[in-house]
Amino acid sequence: MKVEFAPLNVPLRRRLQTAATLQWVFSFLALAQCCLAAFVLLALSDWWTVALLYAGWLWLDWDTPTCGGRRSQWVRSWSIWDYFRDYFPLTLIKSVDLEPKKNYIFGFHPHGLVSSCKASLSHLISRPAGGNIAVIAVGGAPEALDARPGALTLQVRNRKGFIKLALKHGAQLVPVFSFGENELFDQMENPTGSPLRKLQNRLQSIMGVAMPLFHARGVFQYSFGLMPYRKPIHTVVGKPISVVQTLSPSCEDIDCLHELYMQNLTELFEQHKHNYGLDEQQHLTFI
Repeated sequence: MKVEFAPLNVPLRRRLQTAATLQWVFSFLALAQCCLAAFVLLALSDWWTVALLYAGWLWLDWDTPTCGGRRSQWVRSWSIWDYFRDYFPLTLIKSVDLEPKKNYIFGFHPHGLVSSCKASLSHLISRPAGGNIAVIAVGGAPEALDARPGALTLQVRNRKGFIKLALKHGAQLVPVFSFGENELFDQMENPTGSPLRKLQNRLQSIMGVAMPLFHARGVFQYSFGLMPYRKPIHTVVGKPISVVQTLSPSCEDIDCLHELYMQNLTELFEQHKHNYGLDEQQHLTFI
């Protein structure tokens, strides 16, 4: 395989963008494992009291992620996030202005690697003052196994939990489609029924997360590695679907709103696809 190396005269800003993205890849793939290893090493060393104190804090702080987290404006203001955004670059396009006194559920498509916690979502969208948005990667872990350049297959038809939550809390539903998301990584061929796909499905059922064998580019060369490709991403936020609060929604209520959601998502995709390099023959497939 011929390796295409990055030129030596790459501007500093682009180097910083690559470094910011590299820390994200590390955080996603290895940070948890490194922290666990550090905890075990501390527990087995003369510093075991530090591990004990941390375990106590972890126990006391266990419910924080499901209660809105611990927002830090200092962390949010780090320049590293600007470099990370500009690596692709990322662009957010809104269709309409949102009413700040209402709560919303954004159904994000395509692809996802983690499941959404019901308790956390309920905490966000049940606040009477409004102004909160819960973003759900509807396809979840299974859709990640189909995520590759050109893929337009979404796991939506049997995903109705977020619809039920929207009805119970009266949160407005907003379809969101991110054009270019599936172009960031390649993935080993794993058609349905193949040995690799069966293994991935088995691991997913055990661990709850997908294990796609993805690859893209490296830090100093463009031919192989785990760094995402530099592809533009345009995330289009659709119009809110008005939802009337129904504390005990029936199956019919859920199905009707679910069908309306899929219809609005399709219309959003069809309306904007020509702006981002897709042709008339390309359409969404719901499974």
